[in-house]
Amino acid sequence: MGNPKGFIEVERKVSGNRPVRERVDDYGEVEQVLDDQDRRLQASRCMDCGIPYCHWACPVGSKIPEWQDALYKGDYGLASQILHSTNSFPEFTGRVCPAPCEKSCVLAIHNEAVTIRENEASTVEKAFELGLVIPRIPKIRTGKKVAVIGSGPSGLSVADRLNQAGHSVCVFERDDALGGLLRYGIPDFKLNKKVVDRRIHLFEAEGIEFRTNVSVGETISGKELLQQYDAVVLAIGAMKPRDLAVEGRELAGVYFAMEYLKQQNKVNRGVTFNGERINAAGKRVLVIGGGDTGSDCVGTANRQRAEWVGQLEILPRPPEKRQPGNPWPYWANVLKTSSSHEEGCERMWSLSTRRFIGEKGRLTGVEVQ
Repeated sequence: MGNPKGFIEVERKVSGNRPVRERVDDYGEVEQVLDDQDRRLQASRCMDCGIPYCHWACPVGSKIPEWQDALYKGDYGLASQILHSTNSFPEFTGRVCPAPCEKSCVLAIHNEAVTIRENEASTVEKAFELGLVIPRIPKIRTGKKVAVIGSGPSGLSVADRLNQAGHSVCVFERDDALGGLLRYGIPDFKLNKKVVDRRIHLFEAEGIEFRTNVSVGETISGKELLQQYDAVVLAIGAMKPRDLAVEGRELAGVYFAMEYLKQQNKVNRGVTFNGERINAAGKRVLVIGGGDTGSDCVGTANRQRAEWVGQLEILPRPPEKRQPGNPWPYWANVLKTSSSHEEGCERMWSLSTRRFIGEKGRLTGVEVQ
């Protein structure tokens, strides 16, 4: 490693978030950015640990020690190249990944983990800024055609890998814009959609074809696809939400998270609605579910100027620190406070929804136990 004593000499420093009063007035990304010098110093904290458990924990097998060393040395081209060798879009994961790598960082046993997620985002953004991320045109074409159904992260990733292998790839998306969960599921304050557009434009320059407003089974049949393509990849995502079968579920004012988040993301890109607009302005909002999606709903409600926002979690409140029964290097079951929670949210634990209460067909309350 470039600085074998970096983990001793340099303390962990995160970029932090924009002030709450400022960020709740817009949908811009909340996370700030460290300057290049500080970021490279953070990369120097990556120690020569022998067995990189960060790599073991990473779902895409990122070669974390290698690209962090390149980042520390200021070689953004090499760092970006290593990142892209296992990840089709590190600018996305660098923003929204829960970073299991950091929970498994060897340094985290007795110290604070390396800022791996932030380092990743900074590396690829710097590479874009320097013009180092350019279209990689496949040198050969196999003559094989592949249809990918769905343009979410799975669809885009497989399309990229198949295209780089030399196949001709066409991605079909039933929505009006590409990106799937990246476009309409994740709020702008976590992932600016210009970042998504930039990567898609890069994929187009590399030869991938995209078609929107195509619903397979309606606009085009599966039989037609099999006739026109040598292979078909299904990357349609989990479109069916998990319902809550309790009394009063049919009341107006009860929504699935994706209904809410998708609509606001569409509003942010200028889409108008003829039907009901889901707006929390001046209302009391209860989010059922304590995960990241619930947190995204909390942040959206705060930006819509809800009167009050609460969040129910069926599990007990997690401890502040890792417990003996939850050892390193496994995922740490500890209390997580998101940027949305910081903006205002009453969190309630060990509670389940018993029934929805309403008057004249509209929700007025929730009974919990």
